[in-house]
Amino acid sequence: MNNDRDDPSPADLAAIEAEMPLIEAEMKLLDAEIRILLADPEPTALDWQRMRRAERLVMRELVKLHTLRPTERSAARRLRAA
Repeated sequence: MNNDRDDPSPADLAAIEAEMPLIEAEMKLLDAEIRILLADPEPTALDWQRMRRAERLVMRELVKLHTLRPTERSAARRLRAA
C-alpha cells in the first residue's frame, strides 16, 4: 500500500512511544526550572527538592532509553546485512 502522506511508520511510532517517559520527565524538569526562576523572593527548599527530583527522573529515563538502543541498533544492522 503506497501512502502519499508523511504518516509515521510503525517503527517511528514505537520510537516515539519509547521516548515518551523521557519527554514527560523533561517536561517536569522544565516546570521545576520555571518555578526556580520565577520564585519570589527566592526559591524554597521544596522548589529545590522538586528540581533535584526532576533531574534524577530525567537521568533514570535517559539510562532506560539508552539501554534499549543497542539492541535496536543490532537488529537494524542485521536487517541491512540481509
